Amino acid sequence: MHEGRNDSIVPHVVSSSMHAHASVGSPSTPGDAWALAPLIAGNPSYRLGKWIGSRFQYPRPRNPPRITGTLPERPAAVMIHGADGTVATLCIDLDTSKALQGVVDADAQRLRMLLNAAGVIFVEDFSPSGGRHLYIPLQKRLGAVEARELVEGLGRIAASLDPGPHQNITDGCIRVPGSAHKLGGHQTLVTPLSRAYDIMRRRNPAEAVAALRAVLAPELLRNQTLKARVAKAAAAPRPSATQLPLGAGSESPLRCTARTGLYDTARYASASEARMAVLNHFCACGWTLEQVRRELGGQFPGLAALYASTGRQERLLEAEWAKACAWIQKPANPKQPRKGAHINNTSQSLPTGGALGSTSTAGVHQLVNDLENVLYAVLDHRLKERGREGVSLRLLIRAVLGYMRTMETNVLDVGCRTFAAALGKHHVTIARLLPALAAASDGILSKVLEARGRNADTYLIQLPQHFERLARDLSWRRGKIHGIRPVFRALGDVAALVYEAIERGRLSPTTAAIVRSTGLSRTAVETALATMSSYTMIERRHGHWTITAGTGLADLARRLGALDDAAEQISRHRKQRAAWHAWLDRHLVPELAEYEVDSPEVDLYWIPPSDGELDWGGTIWRVA
Repeated sequence: MHEGRNDSIVPHVVSSSMHAHASVGSPSTPGDAWALAPLIAGNPSYRLGKWIGSRFQYPRPRNPPRITGTLPERPAAVMIHGADGTVATLCIDLDTSKALQGVVDADAQRLRMLLNAAGVIFVEDFSPSGGRHLYIPLQKRLGAVEARELVEGLGRIAASLDPGPHQNITDGCIRVPGSAHKLGGHQTLVTPLSRAYDIMRRRNPAEAVAALRAVLAPELLRNQTLKARVAKAAAAPRPSATQLPLGAGSESPLRCTARTGLYDTARYASASEARMAVLNHFCACGWTLEQVRRELGGQFPGLAALYASTGRQERLLEAEWAKACAWIQKPANPKQPRKGAHINNTSQSLPTGGALGSTSTAGVHQLVNDLENVLYAVLDHRLKERGREGVSLRLLIRAVLGYMRTMETNVLDVGCRTFAAALGKHHVTIARLLPALAAASDGILSKVLEARGRNADTYLIQLPQHFERLARDLSWRRGKIHGIRPVFRALGDVAALVYEAIERGRLSPTTAAIVRSTGLSRTAVETALATMSSYTMIERRHGHWTITAGTGLADLARRLGALDDAAEQISRHRKQRAAWHAWLDRHLVPELAEYEVDSPEVDLYWIPPSDGELDWGGTIWRVA
């Protein structure tokens, strides 16, 4: 059975919570607030709570009491679902057993802003233990599955949200305003009683629910994708740790600590040690202090809550970050020989054979500009004829040019897994596409060295003589070329090409113009346009498509789970590289134990947030 679980909260939280909310709303007695119970409940009955062992529970009674105007003396929770499984009210439970008090308060503020933006009216109360409840009354009852999807979507935004009451059709219940609490006191209304009663009587129409669904579209898509992946992984015969699909694994302990502020007390003796573990990992992943500060109020409020107050955070953060940086920058193991090739094959390479020459930085940028002209004028049109493979090849050549510009080199000594992480594809797919791209590039991409040991295949990128005049005659296009920005890992390759056609077009194109320039079918283009328009990435004005300036692609990628997918893929690649390097160096380095390969904290990689949309290319190349 699920209910707002605050069983683990210590009593001292009660007084601080009551002082924090002493002036909220207009005063109302618990008996008056209990009058909202029948308007919230999905079933006109409630359950009384009691201690069963060490847990406070709301067991199913043989004859459940019906809701009346009399306030029960014991803690009481009303049933959320009706006899047919439908709900009359969406009940949002922000629980202090799921996250620290600071995270609960931040989540409540975030949800208030989201609901207000969607035009959804709601009632709010708070618990003596510090938790909060938001009640969204509905004019038309929702089915259990639809209601659960909406609540789980909100859970992607609020780390402290407990979706349990909506996940249990038979026993899901929640304490309502006025109900007694097991720690003493009652659920206290934040919304003034007269306004709360008016909201519960008017309720939200279907249009408001549709608006809420539109606002939560990225989170709903992310949850559907993850459930499909988990189901596929469960059906697969004996999946291994390195074969699980992206997003199918459970959340790592460090990421959970950064989101919720909760940590394993058997591993970390205090909040200070837990903070340092998270900061050490941020530092190891290449984050900066400013990036950490920005995310304290974003996706990692739990880390901020571990400081207990804003003043303490400002006083300690800089010093603790300096300690983390000093700890991470340990001297290399003197017993390990220096390698000529980089482990992750993303930095400028040290070729092991042949003389490839060198190109100046300015020369590389001019070469990329010229190759872009050739790409849009010739290569794209040739690759269009290859169907689905051609779409992947077009994005791969864009990734090659993006790598050249970022790393300022025309020599590619890059592993397939690095390109796979940049394009959101499997490394076996990249291994198949690279030779096909070299053959189709008409001399632009040429293999000069075969892969051996830790070194990847080495390719040379150049402008063939027969393309020189074409490249010089065409003017360079504005904008930056991309392989796959993270948001298109979720939206697909077709959406990436359509978005590029709008973003880099000389004029705002029509749908017909996009079909002509991309060479994609009209159905595929219209589907991609509708999807991106629903996420407010693009908008149509007088028949022409333009980019919506206010929509951040990085933020949308985070909401869709694409950034987590990329980080998990990089982590998985590091495990595979570690196993391969251990096999190569078995005479020098012992084979890795299973726990060393599969440690969720050691192998988890968090991609540092870019300062702008155009910085993503450099970020992914340096961490892949």
